[in-house]
Amino acid sequence: MSKIYVAIIGAGGVGKSFISQLNAYVGRIRNKHTINTILISRSSKALQSKDYSGINLTTWESDLSGGGGGKPPAFPEETLKFLTGAPGPVILVDNTSSEEVAGEYPRFLSAGVHVVTPNKKGFSGSLELFQAIYAASAGQNGNGGYVFHEATVGAGLPVLSTLRDLQDTGDEIVKIEGVFSGTMSYLFNSFAPLSPTGSEKPFSACVAQARELGYTEPDPRDDLNGLDVARKLTILARLSGLPVSQLTSFPIQSLIPKPLETAASAEEFLDGLAEFDNDMEGVKAAAEKEGAVVRYVGSLDVAKGEVSVGLRNFDKGSAVAGLKGSDNIISFYTRRYGDRALIVQGAGAGAEVTAMGVLSDFIKVLERLK
Repeated sequence: MSKIYVAIIGAGGVGKSFISQLNAYVGRIRNKHTINTILISRSSKALQSKDYSGINLTTWESDLSGGGGGKPPAFPEETLKFLTGAPGPVILVDNTSSEEVAGEYPRFLSAGVHVVTPNKKGFSGSLELFQAIYAASAGQNGNGGYVFHEATVGAGLPVLSTLRDLQDTGDEIVKIEGVFSGTMSYLFNSFAPLSPTGSEKPFSACVAQARELGYTEPDPRDDLNGLDVARKLTILARLSGLPVSQLTSFPIQSLIPKPLETAASAEEFLDGLAEFDNDMEGVKAAAEKEGAVVRYVGSLDVAKGEVSVGLRNFDKGSAVAGLKGSDNIISFYTRRYGDRALIVQGAGAGAEVTAMGVLSDFIKVLERLK
């Protein structure tokens, strides 16, 4: 049996779910691989198996909180030295949203460490970093580590793997569009439902409700500014062959009223948002006059070289209009599929499904290490 070593950075919501799923997976494949988790690191505390014998994934949380943990190895130097000293292949699982960690991917990959992550920062930041990550993953003479980041777009949905399959089989991507944010999906499915009942809430109330249910970030402006969707479109654009130079190099429609951009707190922002409800009511009414509904979408036109993020009206018979709850929907228009798009739809957010996407990437690396 092969022996694989795992280092996990980030043990919050997604990290906890990933460790739980990894523990269950390890139990199912004991006769195929020996998988030793040698590092579970949080910002200020970590469990580290310095002799590479492995951490108990069943008791890790109590071990960490009960005084069994220590100071994390300094990143990146001590961490890289520890991982490259392992007596076998190492997979680094970055469950953070850290720019610092993502910025070191090329260094780890060049050293032969494999990387799987839901962290968007390395793939939607500077084009130079994006290119460096993939150059290092190929490596000189093919010696670099593998890198997979399915969960950076659509959490557990097979978005990037679908794109890769289309490209690898020789299809031509014409356009990709859809609802890429569970937050925005929930907001507009609530604010402008396909079948209005007359009891719909104003936009500000929908935002407040989404926050209460945990669909938004603690400060809803972090969702309403459109940057999360823009990061996903940047990743898709680059993988589709469009060299998007930076996150703000294409139109991103923010839904934050200008006077509220500098609100001192999320509460102050929400208190003031109701004053702008008439603006959003006008947008909804204009769509209804066309027999349509308004949705917040991302669009990537490869043929025209155009990327955009913002509000668009959709016919009530369209798949986008019929979306439910906080689901995502991504439509691939290609030369082979023509006008009938290949559609990927389902939950595009949440710790469990995001961790599933990360574990799926982890398994892809294992398959390549056989």
